[in-house]
Amino acid sequence: MQPQTCDAIAARLSEFETLVEVGIGNRPDVARALADDGKIVTATDVHQREVPPGVEFAEDDAFDPDLAVYRIADAIYALNVPPELHRPLLDIAEQVDAALLFTTLGGDQPAISVERETLPGETLFVARE
Repeated sequence: MQPQTCDAIAARLSEFETLVEVGIGNRPDVARALADDGKIVTATDVHQREVPPGVEFAEDDAFDPDLAVYRIADAIYALNVPPELHRPLLDIAEQVDAALLFTTLGGDQPAISVERETLPGETLFVARE
């Protein structure tokens, strides 16, 4: 991810105090930026991952989520999310009353109702505010 894109996403998400990134993979830049800004960040993935200092990690699967991981979140976000995960992420966000913001892979369109926000180098989809 380009630094300006990372910065723009982190800036947009910085209005939230407690966030969960779903599917961090090997891309911790946004989580790192948020943690560096004093936000409380938990990252999840279906596999154990290294996360930056200040970021908590929880092994979790959005198709069979442990809602306790998400209950503290003001916002749930995910980057490069395939369409088959859009509905499960929305279900989690609704169950824990959190905002849901995400980006998609390449030209994939959202599989759920969203509002679009244009950021430098990326479109951010807001399903719940």
